[in-house]
Amino acid sequence: MTLKLGVPSKGRLMDKTFDWFADRGVTLRKSGGEREYAGAVDGIDGVELVLLSAGEIPRELAAGRIHLGVTGSDLVRERLANWDSRVVELAQMGFGGADLIIAVPQAWIDVDTLDDLDAVAAAFRAAHGHRLRIATKYHRLVRDFLRHHGVADYQLVDSQGATEGTIRNETAEAIADITSTGETLRANGLKILSDGLIHSSQATLFRGRRRGWTDAQRATLKALEAQLGL
Repeated sequence: MTLKLGVPSKGRLMDKTFDWFADRGVTLRKSGGEREYAGAVDGIDGVELVLLSAGEIPRELAAGRIHLGVTGSDLVRERLANWDSRVVELAQMGFGGADLIIAVPQAWIDVDTLDDLDAVAAAFRAAHGHRLRIATKYHRLVRDFLRHHGVADYQLVDSQGATEGTIRNETAEAIADITSTGETLRANGLKILSDGLIHSSQATLFRGRRRGWTDAQRATLKALEAQLGL
């Protein structure tokens, strides 16, 4: 059986992943047209390329349907409970960087830290009769982070669109979202809390925990790790 490597199926993440492997002597390529999701691997035997969305790769790794996968470290931590018992980081790849942060309106001039946010949340509930709303796509990571830092009296609301716009649309009072430069946050009148960094994400090569791997798959992994310099 081959070793299945899951890679993002399109866009900059796919291109950068192909470049990263090519720089280490392994060529990944789409084997069909631009809209095809079949792929091929040259430079090492026994590895099969599987093209998936970045969001699918954590689930497929955990289920054992792929053996290796490239995706954002934020997605693995968000999608997989107890992620480090289900997958292993093999290499941080140095691209696809973004920070998951908590941001509040710039008009909240007295709110700079998580302690300030906790105080505002308590006052907000007393004044409005419901909890301060934080819009996010990253419920697990945000909930764990806020619990660790003792922030209470908030509720997470799901954001599937442009999270930065939820405050202007009055569907949330604060947000937790991914940002690379902070420009979009500033354009929407938001500021990042000084201690509001939840996770610095980047593209990462993961492998699944080795349940039911064949000797041939283990040998292929060892050869691939040697080729990649891991």
